Amino acid sequence: MPPRLLVLASASPARLGLLRGAGLEPQVVVSGVDEDVAGLAPRDLVRELAVRKAQAVAARVPAGALVLGCDSLLELDGEALGKPGTPAVALERWARMAGRSGTLLTGHCLVDNATGSCVDAVGATVVRFGSPTTDELAAYVASGEPLQVAGGFTLDGRGGAFVDGIDGDAGNVIGVSLPVVRALLARLGVGIHELWSA
Repeated sequence: MPPRLLVLASASPARLGLLRGAGLEPQVVVSGVDEDVAGLAPRDLVRELAVRKAQAVAARVPAGALVLGCDSLLELDGEALGKPGTPAVALERWARMAGRSGTLLTGHCLVDNATGSCVDAVGATVVRFGSPTTDELAAYVASGEPLQVAGGFTLDGRGGAFVDGIDGDAGNVIGVSLPVVRALLARLGVGIHELWSA
């Protein structure tokens, strides 16, 4: 019997790569959900956005699919820091992060279209930032990499050179925690091995 359809409600190539590396072959359907949500604490915000993304896509895919929605941000001094978007914001962000620690939060939500069940959880990983030189930081921002990623850095790209270490799950920082996904699947009565591609 073929594995159930897993749908990733995200355009993130990093998330897709992690899932594929774990033996999963999700179909990608971008949610298009408005991410401009105010008034929520960082942990509640990533959870809410993950749920919205998964539910929006679940309404558009075949019955019986499992839909995974995720959302990430960096919590620093109690503030939610998403994608910088511009070089100026990325530089300002790094001025605050350098030599300090923040917590990368990733909300995860799985919707089972067969039953309508929806389960969610938030992964948290402490990130210890290095102190890049002015020239290194200028080159990094000019590369464009930090502009469209949560917190303004990557762990699996050029930004990894500026991360001194992490406490927790590296996948969570990259965009999806495989242990969290496994736990959510278990809550839905599905073993992660049941979704492995041949």
